[in-house]
Amino acid sequence: MLVATVLAGGCASTKDIHRKETFNSTTPFSAKVNAPSKIACWSVKRAFLAQGYMLDRSTAEAATLTGIKEFQADDETNVTLRLQTSCADNNDGTSTVYATALKEVNQVQSEKQHRAFGIGWATVTVPAGSAKVLRPISRETVNDPEFYQRFYALVSKLAAEDARKAR
Repeated sequence: MLVATVLAGGCASTKDIHRKETFNSTTPFSAKVNAPSKIACWSVKRAFLAQGYMLDRSTAEAATLTGIKEFQADDETNVTLRLQTSCADNNDGTSTVYATALKEVNQVQSEKQHRAFGIGWATVTVPAGSAKVLRPISRETVNDPEFYQRFYALVSKLAAEDARKAR
């Protein structure tokens, strides 16, 4: 009975998670860059490449650009940062860069293996050892304002350099 209560409680808390979502006007997920969107978006791409991110979509005209970086925390834990960005021209010589990072933690876990033998309805399943598999153990949006500030600072620096060259 206790297990059913705990499971039901867990479902209720995840079912209504959208009710806790606040749509604040000040978030770490956007920053103004003093450059037109063409320069700002190019600076986003350069920032990704300069920091060792692999680009998911690297065409110059892409509206959304995603950078992916892998970290090996220890022998059994892998962390992936996936940073998705978009640029919007503000029509005043500036742009807004939007960014959202997803952190996924994967860990090596043992998975039991089974073998089935038989004919028709007379089937027997027996344990056949175990295998090591990499499984996701958590996924979450990165909410750390300092993480985004460092990213926007690099984008702004690169955009300023490109804007000076364009003059």
